[in-house]
Amino acid sequence: GADSTVNFVACQLCALLSAFWFRLFLHPSKTSPFIRHVVATLLGIYFAMFCFGWYALHFLVQSGLTYGIMILTGVEHMHKYCLLVALSYLSLCQITRVYVFDYGMYTADFTGPMMVITQKITSLAFEIHDGMARKEEHLTPGQKILAIRRMPSLLEYFSYNCNFMGILAGPTCSYNDYVAFIEGDPRRHRDQEADRKSNSKLRENEPSPNTEVARKVATSFFCLLVFLSVCKVFPVERNIDDDFIANTPFYAQVVYLYLSMLTTRPKYYFVWTLADAINNAAGFGFNGYDGNGAPRWDLISNLRILNIEFATSFKVFLDNWNIQTAHWLKRVCYERCPYHPTAATFILSAMWHGAYPGYYLTFLTGIVITLAARAVRHNVRPHFLHSPSHKLVYDIITWAATQIAICYTVVPFVLLSIGPSIKFYRSVN
Repeated sequence: GADSTVNFVACQLCALLSAFWFRLFLHPSKTSPFIRHVVATLLGIYFAMFCFGWYALHFLVQSGLTYGIMILTGVEHMHKYCLLVALSYLSLCQITRVYVFDYGMYTADFTGPMMVITQKITSLAFEIHDGMARKEEHLTPGQKILAIRRMPSLLEYFSYNCNFMGILAGPTCSYNDYVAFIEGDPRRHRDQEADRKSNSKLRENEPSPNTEVARKVATSFFCLLVFLSVCKVFPVERNIDDDFIANTPFYAQVVYLYLSMLTTRPKYYFVWTLADAINNAAGFGFNGYDGNGAPRWDLISNLRILNIEFATSFKVFLDNWNIQTAHWLKRVCYERCPYHPTAATFILSAMWHGAYPGYYLTFLTGIVITLAARAVRHNVRPHFLHSPSHKLVYDIITWAATQIAICYTVVPFVLLSIGPSIKFYRSVN
């Protein structure tokens, strides 16, 4: 409960301070990559032990196991085995956590970090497979940038999976980006030859992340305040309370549903924005300059809050929510699955999320709504594009519809068990 949340926040604040220290005192210009890897890994394991006790050993076991598989099975097939083993190990932990040791809902959930590590293990295995087992001309441009051409050492592997910046809340980053950051050459593999000249200029005046970090930390604590103050006012459970359903008019139920879901999101905003700030504070996450010459620090950002709250379609919502996980699903499943990639991706997503039936309900509903939204957009939208005022009306209607559809879809995700979820769907038909 509360104490594990306090633990988590305390740990993330320590990670934030460590990140500043890491950037200033262990800068690549004065420290070898070896030292940076070792320090990042040891700090990560220390924070994990502090937050989760001995459960943190699962992180090391999962990583060690899959490293062994990569060494033993060779680049030809290891990506499949790694996906299988990492996902099975994660599922086993999730199932035992929920059903065997029923720790209650919100105690320190050590499977959270494992979800991110699972993404890292699997994307790394696929990227090594791309870089060492497939012909260059068979790769997409995206796969070329991410492909890994040499086997990571055990230290690099543990550093990537368990570094202190990403261990507690992620987000997932590409291995090449991470190693380039440790070695002090952050955009080396992303820049084409043409940019080399402007690139050398960039290396002399490395942009400072301080303002960006300050902005993200402020945002995340604002979200935490909203979550702590408003969550108690609109509990999600009231949506399925018998009295509430019996005595509230339908439109009020819908409004309440929207408000109760609105207050569950800031928890994620807080966790992800703070995690992003920690990576930026260490100097990780720089993504080149935008059109106005301002540095962008969104290489591993996990969400864009305003785009989510003002989304006018299911697609826009999904594109801005848990961005790194969406990238991961696209890279390991959607782009590679020979048959029914959409369904396969939803299934992988549900498996990765864990052992609660509510997740499967959400993803099944999600498939249906995605298809419905495509049809509506295709058939209805053209009628509204004649004038700006019509477009605005269309946007407002689609915004409301999107928010309600999302609320409707994610209720099981928040309630988690099958009885209440079915009850909710019954109550709103």
